[in-house]
Amino acid sequence: MLLDVQDLNVSYGAIRALQGISFHVDEGEIVTLIGANGAGKSTTLNTISGLIPAQSGAVRFRDQDITRTAAETIVRQGIIQVPEGRKIFAILTVRENLEMGAYTRTSKAEMQSSMERVFRSFPRLKERINQLGGTLSGGEQQMLAIARGMMAQPGLLLLDEPSMGLSPLLVEEIFGIIQEINSQGTSILLVEQNAQMALSLADRGYVLETGKVVMEGGGQELLHDPKVAAAYLGA
Repeated sequence: MLLDVQDLNVSYGAIRALQGISFHVDEGEIVTLIGANGAGKSTTLNTISGLIPAQSGAVRFRDQDITRTAAETIVRQGIIQVPEGRKIFAILTVRENLEMGAYTRTSKAEMQSSMERVFRSFPRLKERINQLGGTLSGGEQQMLAIARGMMAQPGLLLLDEPSMGLSPLLVEEIFGIIQEINSQGTSILLVEQNAQMALSLADRGYVLETGKVVMEGGGQELLHDPKVAAAYLGA
């Protein structure tokens, strides 16, 4: 088991954001967390990343307890988060953004190899290598955010709402890239409001409601579940 989250509880003051959630990600999987706004999806990713402290429960990565580990150390251990809203460095070029993603790497040859791999998945970024991040389109910025995450060669990539604000055509392109990254061996934990796209792609999924896991199953199983369809797929 790559990632194992057990009985995780997180509170913001009096608000219980996560109420004893448990789930896991196996090596090579795409696992998705779906649910309405405020269900606790982003809080889950931020807690795994060490950005929000857990009140109780445990997060284990590759059999190591990382529940109280500093965010920077978690990055070095191989968990990389691509945040909601992209958060690229607008005043840096595409190349500089990618180099920032590889700040934990010490070998220039390895960094160059990662950049070449990224450009194979994102040829459009290669065309814009000297362009400032802030001048890219929304879709290109999302590509850059994912590519920057890939520069660290993650064992587990956490994606927070990668389709947000994108046209349907670009959403398909981004999800195609996510599938390609996974096929190259990167495990992915995906938080996504576009439940249909997420479940179509995922090996397994978990449905969150008000900080609790209320359903779990295979991606296709949840996609065709009448309750999921009624609540999240507009059926």
